[in-house]
Amino acid sequence: MAELRPNHISVIIPVLDEAAEIVDCLHALADWRRRGHEVIVVDGGSRDATVERARGLADRVIASPPGRAIQMNRGAAVARGGILLFLHVDTRLPADADRLVAAALDGPTHRWGRFDVRLSGRHPLLRVVETLMNLRSRLSGIATGDQAIFVRRTDFEAVGGFPEIALMEDIALSRRLKRLSRPCCLRERLVTSSRRWEANGIVHTICLMWWLRLAYFLGADPARLQGRYHGRG
Repeated sequence: MAELRPNHISVIIPVLDEAAEIVDCLHALADWRRRGHEVIVVDGGSRDATVERARGLADRVIASPPGRAIQMNRGAAVARGGILLFLHVDTRLPADADRLVAAALDGPTHRWGRFDVRLSGRHPLLRVVETLMNLRSRLSGIATGDQAIFVRRTDFEAVGGFPEIALMEDIALSRRLKRLSRPCCLRERLVTSSRRWEANGIVHTICLMWWLRLAYFLGADPARLQGRYHGRG
């Protein structure tokens, strides 16, 4: 498939039963499309109205087997932009994020990057959580999906894309990309939903996420960790 100009961006959004979020997400990207960027929605088998609501608001809506890593790889495979940006449906980018991404990758220093994050809720503990997330990422060079990882398509392909594992695919991709360069850690903040933190309890979620990451780094099976993440283990 023909590639767009090098600094055109393909935004890839994996979804599953996100009818309540998808329209707002795609409306927020309407200016990106007007500026020539591409928006791809990759559906993992939604049983609600996600697909119907996405059509007409995205450049492509494609079907995929479920699994965030699988879906994002499927989106990357059909993307036409020279830069890939992987976006969660409940995350909103800064207004000039496309310019920031292009500038971040303009030159040999950085081959990939991510944004600082702000959680949407007002609880004071969320300010602590987001600050620690951003600091940890900056020190470790590891990005999470909430931070909208972006990378040149050629480099994404060179490292083999996302490992198609059940959980921690963002950390695994970061490890691969760190072989090419440290990430460009943009200080401009995107806003991502705090719905999981608030629904499950902020302190509980902090402990769970740290435990999951530690277990993964110690070699735990991502499929087993996925069950714990979704409250099944």
